[in-house]
Parts: sequence; structure tokens; C-alpha cells
Amino acid sequence: MSASQALTHLVPLAEVDDNKVTPGLLGFIVFAALAVGVWLLMKSMSRHMGRVAFKEAPDPQAEPVRTTGTEGKQG
Repeated sequence: MSASQALTHLVPLAEVDDNKVTPGLLGFIVFAALAVGVWLLMKSMSRHMGRVAFKEAPDPQAEPVRTTGTEGKQG
């Protein structure tokens, strides 16, 4: 038995509990992919919202406003 094999048997890198369930590498990859996807969607939404030029259309039911310039003058 070599020295490196002896060290690995004496000093385990991590204790493994067979009764404990963990997500593992696949769970990390799925979580990371979802996080990147949400980040890209937020970036795209921010860019699209910046392009919107919202101008409210006049209400067709409202009375038209006169701009003759004689309003407010008493004569």
C-alpha cells in the first residue's frame, strides 16, 4: 500500500451519511440553469420596458377643450 492510499483511508474528505438525501450535482445544475434563465428574462424585460414610449390617448367620451384664447378674459 502506498502512502497516498493510506492517507485517503485514514482521512476521508467528507463524511457520507446514507440516511441523508441531498440534491447533488444535478440539483445544482438545474438550479443554476433556472437562475440564469430568470436573469436573462429580467434583462430582456428591462430592455423592452425602456423602449416603450407611453403616451395616453385622449378619451373619446370627454368634451373637447377649446383653445381660442378668449377664456378667462372678461369684457
